[in-house]
Amino acid sequence: MIVVQLSDLHLRPRGLPAYRVAETNMLAARAVEAVRALSPAPDLAVISGDLTDNGLAEEYAELAPLLDRLPCPALCLLGNHDRRERFRAAFPDRAGAGPFVDFVHDLGPLRLIGLDTVVPGASHGALCAARLDALAAALAARPEAPTLIFLHHPPFTCGIEHMDRIALIEGRARLAEIVAANPQVERVCCGHHHRPIHARFGGTLATVAPSVAHQVALSLEPCDQGALVLEPGAFLIHALVEGAVVTHQALVERFPGPFPFTLDPDYPGA
Repeated sequence: MIVVQLSDLHLRPRGLPAYRVAETNMLAARAVEAVRALSPAPDLAVISGDLTDNGLAEEYAELAPLLDRLPCPALCLLGNHDRRERFRAAFPDRAGAGPFVDFVHDLGPLRLIGLDTVVPGASHGALCAARLDALAAALAARPEAPTLIFLHHPPFTCGIEHMDRIALIEGRARLAEIVAANPQVERVCCGHHHRPIHARFGGTLATVAPSVAHQVALSLEPCDQGALVLEPGAFLIHALVEGAVVTHQALVERFPGPFPFTLDPDYPGA
């Protein structure tokens, strides 16, 4: 089983870049084409939030053709830049029946659980008791299934100070307790930070997917306000290999190669 995780598309109304410098619509389209080029094709895609930059109806209109271009079904979570009511209006079949945009999805032996961490009008994330109770119940229903938990806001401190202030703030401690009590949780898969970041959390691995568009500048110095950089976009590939989940990072852009590992007997030092 292969699951691709795309994150932080930050789609804009057609023709408008994000922050006046990041051509996010074009970069997201390139990411979709990179996913289409994968072989074997993935079984499922998860987009872990910030589908849009401002939660505008015009931005969600840009998302629809991208989802249609993916070579597999897709599940969507929302981020702090999204708006639940506008996502529901654009994609009523993807929003679920409850008050939150989340999911429990079984993919063969895998169980995928998506948690809605959005706090309307705020940049940080939260998980209330109801959402955490639902998580515990979903894990208890299939304790034998390798499980990936997806959420937009990372539940750990990463050292990028301005992002740590807007990470998952509420519900973090109980989330860690639930994860620790369920050893089948192979990954806690996040977005939001626009960088590849990994940490132990609740006895398992928490991983942040980079953005398919712009990245957050890496700085471990104390700072009040961060900045973006146009480093290459990337996404994650979570593959079930011999019963365990292995995660790869794939760059969106193509580079020279691949070149075969061939020995040239005439090359000096061969």
